[in-house]
Amino acid sequence: MLMTALLIVHGLVAVALLGAVTHQAAAVWWPVRAGAGGNFVDRFRAVSLKSYVNAIVVLYLATALLGAIIYTHYTISARIAIIQLQLWKPYGLFEIKEHFAAIGLATLPAYWYFWRQPGTDYARVRAMLTAILTFIVWWNFLIGHILNNIRGFGS
Repeated sequence: MLMTALLIVHGLVAVALLGAVTHQAAAVWWPVRAGAGGNFVDRFRAVSLKSYVNAIVVLYLATALLGAIIYTHYTISARIAIIQLQLWKPYGLFEIKEHFAAIGLATLPAYWYFWRQPGTDYARVRAMLTAILTFIVWWNFLIGHILNNIRGFGS
């Protein structure tokens, strides 16, 4: 029961992280032009980029921590079944997910540092770090969702 609750909280925090990092990535890579209309897409892109940095770092750390807590339960239940069923592609995708999560954790200090620097000197670095984190967050979210659908959690 506790692990199921933690999985639900992990998923909710991951969705919040997904929204924040996607918002920032859209604003970095597809900025609003001056005089653009007030439609939904323009408003989605017109966000304060630096206001998302701390939220993304905290949400990433919270998602990783919750994922680490439920990892043992996943290893004991779902992973064993996936191996017994010889579902090697989903198993490999989860292995890649683990590595990407670690790369994302290692990227967070640089991400936070460069977003805290004033001016536009590091605009390209910020954009690239945001793109890396966005890719990792989307990959991990989708693969985690797929694997949970294959075996289920605790079933």
